[in-house]
Amino acid sequence: MRIMLADDHTLFRAGIRNLLAAEGGIEIVGEVATGEEAISKARELRPDVILMDIRMPGRNGIEATRAILETCPDIKILILTMFRDDQSVFTAMRAGARGYMLKDADEEELLTAIRVIAGGGAVFGADIAARMMQFFSAVKPAEPEDPAYAELSSREKEILALIAEGCGNADIGAKLHLSVKTVANYVTSILSKLQVQDRTEARKLARQWKLDGKPADGLE
Repeated sequence: MRIMLADDHTLFRAGIRNLLAAEGGIEIVGEVATGEEAISKARELRPDVILMDIRMPGRNGIEATRAILETCPDIKILILTMFRDDQSVFTAMRAGARGYMLKDADEEELLTAIRVIAGGGAVFGADIAARMMQFFSAVKPAEPEDPAYAELSSREKEILALIAEGCGNADIGAKLHLSVKTVANYVTSILSKLQVQDRTEARKLARQWKLDGKPADGLE
């Protein structure tokens, strides 16, 4: 099993390297510290599995995951991070990650996850799996029936809800692990589809649809 490590913390990579070195049938073929390096090295080395951190200099791990799988769909990517929030988990899943583990997982749990991923399966740490079950079991509010809303993609609906909450482009990018430029492009598309002139009008419309979870009265 050929594995590449993508994490900007040297000591953490060393710990993972030592753990995997004790396992038979595993070879670490490369180590990188940035998202850009992860993309270029993945295309060069074609590892079986990449252990990918989210927060790295430059392009983050989720953006790197998305870019890698566009050209190397056979590579299996396991997100290994300290982020345990629902948004990070689901954004990673949409990017194509086959698993999501927290860095405080025990050694055997991590080794099992790597084997499952390499074998074509998907795996999530116990804490993450519990959060996913809670998320999917929660009652979701009905979506607006307005045809303009139906024109939006899933990502655009997600961004519109954050606009309704008053988030700026930088905040949205941080929550969804997207660049500010990418968020701005989505916002432009949203404004066009909703036929409004600016994000203020889009926010008012979104709040009328109660996308921010607040009552429709008292709009700004």
